[in-house]
Amino acid sequence: MVHQQLRCFSQYLGLFMSKQKLSLQDQLLKSGLVSSAKAKTIKTDKHKQTKQQQKNNVVVVDETKLLAEQVQAEKIARDKELNQLRKLQDEQKQLAAQVKQLIELNRQPKDENGLAYNFNDNNKIKTIYVANEMREQIIQGRAAIVRLAAAYEVVSAEVAKKILDRDAGSVIVFNQQTNTAAGSEDAYADYQIPDDLIW
Repeated sequence: MVHQQLRCFSQYLGLFMSKQKLSLQDQLLKSGLVSSAKAKTIKTDKHKQTKQQQKNNVVVVDETKLLAEQVQAEKIARDKELNQLRKLQDEQKQLAAQVKQLIELNRQPKDENGLAYNFNDNNKIKTIYVANEMREQIIQGRAAIVRLAAAYEVVSAEVAKKILDRDAGSVIVFNQQTNTAAGSEDAYADYQIPDDLIW
């Protein structure tokens, strides 16, 4: 019984090994998919073509290879664009998280019983209630109003500058002091105002 199994296995192994040694052309001939005449003409045509190429030093352009290279190059370019887009989106998410953290850590207390400060946001008048001192700081540019999701918060001018660097759209009201106004007042400091001037 064991001898019979070994003999059957060796026959199977011999058939398998003989198929491995056969070329694709021989395997197609043996299976009957290609006639011997057709196989001979293909072989001679291929041999003639290689001889002709060697004789004339002609390089045959393989269109499928060129097409495959072009598709591969387009895929690489598309992948590169997608990676840049993902990187940009990640950077924007990081900046948004930094802005949110800056606002949450540095927001000034609001006073619901305080004075109303009206401001414009996207052509809509909004109101925030703050203490009188905080209102003066906003007017003088020592504090700013920023947007946090759907709410508005007040932060110091230093924090507002950091937020401006990351996302200018989050800063709604920031009355920055300009040096030109102070310089124009200094230009007339040497002139005396007459006593009889009527305002």
